[in-house]
Amino acid sequence: MAIRIGILGSAGRMGRAIAAAIEGEAEANLAGGADQGDDPAALARSCDVLVDFSAPAALEANLDAAVSAGVAIVLGTTGLDAAQQNLIDEAAGRVPVLQAANMSLGVNLLAHLVREAAARLGEDWDIEIVEMHHRHKVDAPSGTALMLGHAAAAGRGVELDMVSDRGRDGITGAREAGHIGFAALRGGSVAGDHQVILAAEGERLELGHRAESRDIFARGAVRAALWLRGKAPGRYDMADVLGL
Repeated sequence: MAIRIGILGSAGRMGRAIAAAIEGEAEANLAGGADQGDDPAALARSCDVLVDFSAPAALEANLDAAVSAGVAIVLGTTGLDAAQQNLIDEAAGRVPVLQAANMSLGVNLLAHLVREAAARLGEDWDIEIVEMHHRHKVDAPSGTALMLGHAAAAGRGVELDMVSDRGRDGITGAREAGHIGFAALRGGSVAGDHQVILAAEGERLELGHRAESRDIFARGAVRAALWLRGKAPGRYDMADVLGL
């Protein structure tokens, strides 16, 4: 039986792209959508899985709707703070929750490769993460850049918050060994470019991904929803979908 997917943030660019992706998926049906001013609980009661690409301010109500209805939820909203991550942890104790800063299958495979590279190369290999998005993006670094940073830090067995350099300006001094640097570029209509640079004396390794359309994120979100149905309560991510 086809899975019924409800879209939170259905009127946004990603919401519309997900609706189109559902139309092209034989195993999924669009159960409806909810936006600012709508009741997410009503949508939750009519679907098997919720997909949330709305806004951080709507997260708590959307999680409550999923828990009350006992349905799984896929979270693609970025820019969440620590308190909101705790809310996700609490909800995951009741229903299946799949959270990903980026739903692209290619980006999630990239994160796996970055972790492997960081684990095998020593601290004499400097790690820098460069990302570029459209002029309307409001958070920086992007959620995907942070995901890649966490992957690199995990490969080295450290916490990203302890080694992250988010901006350099003026006389900053020499680069500190073992740190992971970030640079955020904004302009035009770029859907999302990410590059992880590992640089050592005399050589450089570059791992990257370029998104040419938001359709790739929508397709990944639908695949995540299909995978999540029937899973036990808990926190999942796209690495689970890919079997990494």
